[in-house]
Amino acid sequence: MLVKCAATTLSSKLVSQERAFFSEMVVDAVNQLDDRLSLSMIGIKKVNGGNLLESRLVKGVAFQKAFSYAGFEMQPKHYENVQVALLNIELELKAEKDNAEMRLNTVEDFQAVVDAEWNILYEKLQKIHDSGAKIVLSKLPIGDVATQWFADRDMFCAGRIPQDDLDRVMAACGGSILTTVSQVQFSEIFLIKKLIKIQIDASVLGKVGKFYEQQVGSERYNFFENCAVAKTCTLLLRGGAEQFIAETERSLHDAIMIVRRAKKNDSIVAGGGAIEMELSKRLRDKAKTITGKEQFFWMAFARAFEVIPQQLCYNAGIDATDVMNKLRHRHFKGEQWAGIDIHREAVGDNLAACIWEPSLVKRNAITAATEAVCLVLSIDQTIKNVRSQVENSQNYL
Repeated sequence: MLVKCAATTLSSKLVSQERAFFSEMVVDAVNQLDDRLSLSMIGIKKVNGGNLLESRLVKGVAFQKAFSYAGFEMQPKHYENVQVALLNIELELKAEKDNAEMRLNTVEDFQAVVDAEWNILYEKLQKIHDSGAKIVLSKLPIGDVATQWFADRDMFCAGRIPQDDLDRVMAACGGSILTTVSQVQFSEIFLIKKLIKIQIDASVLGKVGKFYEQQVGSERYNFFENCAVAKTCTLLLRGGAEQFIAETERSLHDAIMIVRRAKKNDSIVAGGGAIEMELSKRLRDKAKTITGKEQFFWMAFARAFEVIPQQLCYNAGIDATDVMNKLRHRHFKGEQWAGIDIHREAVGDNLAACIWEPSLVKRNAITAATEAVCLVLSIDQTIKNVRSQVENSQNYL
């Protein structure tokens, strides 16, 4: 049923020829999420080249390989059941000519400054290694020295990771984004507080069941699967032109929203003007039981619902008068799901044709429209500020 909902949504999109393929993919993606059905846990990546059917669903996090330095190819590209360190730290030697000014008198003082920079970097790298993490991801750059250092110890690192990808890895694998590699805690001994620096604790590291790097089209991608904390997925979309892939992304977003809505609210009604005509028929029957002028209000309310199927006829270029008469006749006979089929330009059973709408959406639309009309009708007088009108006309002139 969910696949039919997604296919109905995609039937009017550019990818309608492949709607069977993408409907299965969308339903699998939504079913991969937890009970909250958080939309942020579904990532969409666009890869130019190939055809639509080469698109795939990754049950985990996938993002494009970051900019790499010398030594990156020596690092392992496949791990199982390892810990992940997520950083917001720059692991790179940085020239301080723009950030600081130092006056040195001897060569030994200059050498001490240089050694201090290297020692600070190596101390950070050693603490990351001692934490037990095998994969290091950072939002900031990881330089060639750190890349080579991690490669010598069979560790994988990647810098300049986009913030949204880093957040999804954290949500899926757990852990925290660290801004320092030195955790500090207070220790009180003999009423004297001391600052004690300890290494990175395992509680701030993420865990992933499987990590690997793979070629996708002309790009390399990093994949995180079997995540320990939350369920997430990534859609890798293929296609020729960039504009076509962008349209595919928008189409799949609509299908994902429909499937999420159907899972949260499993009550549906037939679309295509079917539910509006049935409501109009029920209101007319109710109006016949009322005497007096109030009957006119009920009849007018019933006629208002016929605007929706009438407008559908106008949009599709169908004879509205003929179709509306057929709809009234079918609903009078008790066919409550009879609606407009714009493909056949006729009236049919829209529930059997899988032209559905969530009942919650329809209920909210009717409530909002009714409240808006009541608000307008409750206004019995409009007060105008004459002076403001004169000033506005003078300004216009």
